[in-house]
Amino acid sequence: MSIRIKKRLGDMLVEEGKISMQQLEQALRRQRAQGKRLGELLIDEGLVAEEEIIAVLEKQLGIKRIKLDDINIDRKAIKSIPETLAVKHNLIPIGFSANKILIAMWDPLNIFAIDDIRIASGFEVQSYIATKKEIISTIERYYSDQQVQKAAEELSKEKLEDAKQNELEDDQIEFNDVKNAPVVKMVDYLIKNAVEARASDIHIEPFEKYVKIRYRIDGELQEISRLSKETLAALVTRIKILSNLNIAERRIPQDGRILTKVGEKDIDLRVSILPTVYGEKAVIRVLNRDSYLVGRENLGMIDSELNQLDNIIKNPYGIILVTGPTGSGKSTTLYSLLNDLNSGNKNIVTVEDPVEYMIDGINQVNVNIKAGMTFASGLRSILRQDPDIIMIGEIRDNETAQIAIRAAITGHLVLSTIHTNDASSSIVRLIDMGIEPYLAATSISGVIAQRLIRKVCSRCKVSYTANEYEKRLLGVNESENLILSRGNGCGHCNNTGYEGRTGVYEIMEITRDHRETIMMGSNSDVIRDLSIKKGMRTINMACKDLVLRGITTVEELVKIAYLKE
Repeated sequence: MSIRIKKRLGDMLVEEGKISMQQLEQALRRQRAQGKRLGELLIDEGLVAEEEIIAVLEKQLGIKRIKLDDINIDRKAIKSIPETLAVKHNLIPIGFSANKILIAMWDPLNIFAIDDIRIASGFEVQSYIATKKEIISTIERYYSDQQVQKAAEELSKEKLEDAKQNELEDDQIEFNDVKNAPVVKMVDYLIKNAVEARASDIHIEPFEKYVKIRYRIDGELQEISRLSKETLAALVTRIKILSNLNIAERRIPQDGRILTKVGEKDIDLRVSILPTVYGEKAVIRVLNRDSYLVGRENLGMIDSELNQLDNIIKNPYGIILVTGPTGSGKSTTLYSLLNDLNSGNKNIVTVEDPVEYMIDGINQVNVNIKAGMTFASGLRSILRQDPDIIMIGEIRDNETAQIAIRAAITGHLVLSTIHTNDASSSIVRLIDMGIEPYLAATSISGVIAQRLIRKVCSRCKVSYTANEYEKRLLGVNESENLILSRGNGCGHCNNTGYEGRTGVYEIMEITRDHRETIMMGSNSDVIRDLSIKKGMRTINMACKDLVLRGITTVEELVKIAYLKE
């Protein structure tokens, strides 16, 4: 039998002095008129805070308050309670203990909810208290797999039935499937869940007997679910329709774009379809426009690096290069710099592939290869627009590099990206593209190399004593007692031990000595050694500093930036 709670919330709040008897009586009258639960009404009217109600219930009833982000939730418990019931009563199952199911509830006085859970699960109920916001967020996160799986099962079932009843062509069956609710819901769930999980990419990967769905979260791929192979064709066709691609073409790669809204967020999705031996693989890049203008102070640079950056962008002309691998945050850095330079007396023009974030006051141009609008042709046109500052999405070839160099030496400030491993290699890369060393030396103002490194989860962060191997990596005397940090894994970080990322940088400010060294044709090691002598922190040094400060781990250092100095 479930425990019946006789005490009423209003009486408990009065007893604890949170509201007066007069306020309670008035609230009860409004409750009868509006049909709301008393707790909701009191919070909405600002008479008490949600945490105050929780504290009173915890004290008066002995029901423990839990923070859902700090615990590991048993997925078997999730499966034992339907999502409709969890949403209806604002609760979430979190685990089992003996013959009881453990439930986090916003309203543990709701005896009807307790009875519904007992009947649905077949277990007695042990209640805990959590905030409404925590419960709603956890429901969305943990029931997402079930939503995708359910939609996939419905789609698979419908596809088999269609195949039995109709002798249609494959394309016609797939187009019929793609209009059905299951595949529409499935794609919607995949996108919505990816945004809520802070994923940067969605991977839909076909294999011989199943389709694997993975999200890239904080730079790491995490498997979300496995679907029946029958769902693949309709799933990819739906994505193609949304991104205006040719649904009949399965032999060649295709690229497209979807603009959508998830909640209040404008989301830009870049779609890539690639034929593989087991079917078409789809990768969807999730571009959250809110993430680009973070401000220089939030990029992760230390004070000395911000000062170096200030010195570089104060130059009225020259090239500023941002370098690093794909997904290292180059676009965020460029947009932050552009935003700082965006004053009313400057004409700023960009040519990008594609424009990822629209900034008021800046003229932005999209590359369109099919129409003949390349970086080089766009840049030539921009120079006839009387610009003060030019941003080129990427220097990919000799033609673009030559025009950028000539723009810089004729009085323009040029910002761009280039793909190299570190700052000093960018100079050598330009020379390899055919740029004369004296032109590179006189035109480049500075180079910013960067990576993104995962941060230890603040909810499950623990300290430990470093072993000898870790001390050697960090360059610390092995006799010293070194304390480092790592994450144990919790519900908040999906048991990874990491939450969020921060940038690590090496900023190479070009000095007179650098110019002389470059004109002599020196290699990247010589340029790098000179930069360190002039005060540059390498990415390796920056990562070590973050490990010693407890922000990241030795494992991340080794993976992202460990090179012998």
